[in-house]
Amino acid sequence: MCRLSWRRLACCDVTGRAAMPLTLQTGLAQYLQEECGENVYLCYQCVKCTSGCPLAEHFDLTPNQILRAIQLGQDDLALHSRTIWLCASCQTCTTRCPQGLDIAGIMDELRIEARRRGIRPQVPEVALFSQAFLRNIAILGRLYELGLMAELNLRTRRPLKDLPMGLEMIRKGKIKLIPSFVPHYPKVKPVEPRPNQIACYPGCTFDSTASELRDSTYAVCEALGLELVEPQGWVCCGSSPAHSTNRLLATVLPIKNLALIEQSGFAEVVAPCVGCFARFKTALYAVQHDPGLKAQVEEELGCEIRDQVRVLSLLDLLVDKVGLSAIAERVRNPLHGLRVVNYYGCAFTRPPKITGADQPEYPMGMDRLMEALGAESLDWSYKTDCCGASLSLTRTELALELSRKIMEDARGVGAEAIVVACPLCHANLDGRQRQMGLSYEMPILYVTQLMALAFGLDAKATAFHKNMVDPQTFLRDKGLLGA
Repeated sequence: MCRLSWRRLACCDVTGRAAMPLTLQTGLAQYLQEECGENVYLCYQCVKCTSGCPLAEHFDLTPNQILRAIQLGQDDLALHSRTIWLCASCQTCTTRCPQGLDIAGIMDELRIEARRRGIRPQVPEVALFSQAFLRNIAILGRLYELGLMAELNLRTRRPLKDLPMGLEMIRKGKIKLIPSFVPHYPKVKPVEPRPNQIACYPGCTFDSTASELRDSTYAVCEALGLELVEPQGWVCCGSSPAHSTNRLLATVLPIKNLALIEQSGFAEVVAPCVGCFARFKTALYAVQHDPGLKAQVEEELGCEIRDQVRVLSLLDLLVDKVGLSAIAERVRNPLHGLRVVNYYGCAFTRPPKITGADQPEYPMGMDRLMEALGAESLDWSYKTDCCGASLSLTRTELALELSRKIMEDARGVGAEAIVVACPLCHANLDGRQRQMGLSYEMPILYVTQLMALAFGLDAKATAFHKNMVDPQTFLRDKGLLGA
């Protein structure tokens, strides 16, 4: 790429005669190229980023206008915008940019630079969320969700926000009341994994808000002859707050976990949380393509990055590694007559150069899996749309708006339930469904919950009682669940 610097442009008046020269400052553009390798001058204003952005109508500057402002040296316009703080990091813009610009990554860097320059965040609750989240995991190693929500509500002067939902989640055992501290393992004892063993990075939600995913995943894998092994001493992957605050930290945290897994003797790890999967894949891509960043990470961790652990999503494990035929053979209670839509969310396939997805806009793996269980997978338009998970605790009204669109489209095509594999998507669609003002309720089920049902496993394995929108009556009426 060309090196950016200030440019002096010769302007002409209407007669074509040379007029006063104009100096174009490109300091912010230069910063972006140096920090994340993105050349904003590649943007030719095709507006694909804005056309696909689920939040564009709520921005003060659309994504293409942000890029134009940087091109023209209007740094203050870009850095003082609400847009960079409301961006949900759904990666739609990055995936669809014909010039290959990582526009979501540029939004992250603009947040970081705005903080560095002392510019007050235009959406302060988003900045507070990131601060509270990172402080939480810095102290405990893993996210303490109740503590995060309580601190954020107090600091934004909304102490009772989401109280009814929170109490219901506590009643269902979906929120841990006491935080857990990560034990320190200075040296992980290596093991010789058995052929049926695979490392499982549970992520911070597995033992709390996504406990139904945990219970059903372990049960289904056991039924398929797989043993999931949790690595000792794992820490939070950093999630959205890390990558929008500090690129080094956002890379160090996932790589630290992969180093632990490699030291344990495993060559593969499954990350059931789609958010964790995305952070792992992004960190690996970053150190593979940025030697300078790789050196910084190695210095921070005090070890060499060998990049010998393959990262799998839950669907990678089930569809590709186990295989649909093996899953179909295990079915004892076919899900005949159940019409579902499969919601992958935005982070599972995007951007494909990082995730490796061959169908980033319209994936089919979960659809085929549901069909192997006997259910009918319906075509629909919102498979990979964003539910606004990163804004769920800060700008809840926006998360509800995006999630409601998903619900309405699913109902519009005749779906009776939505199948998900992402804890963050499930928290919005299931946990906040009653806040959307809908005239109906629709079950939001983890793919592994329906697998457990189809396999004929017990109630502990299906964990339907933990769903906020209880699906048990609906499934009994369909003849799929016993009394």
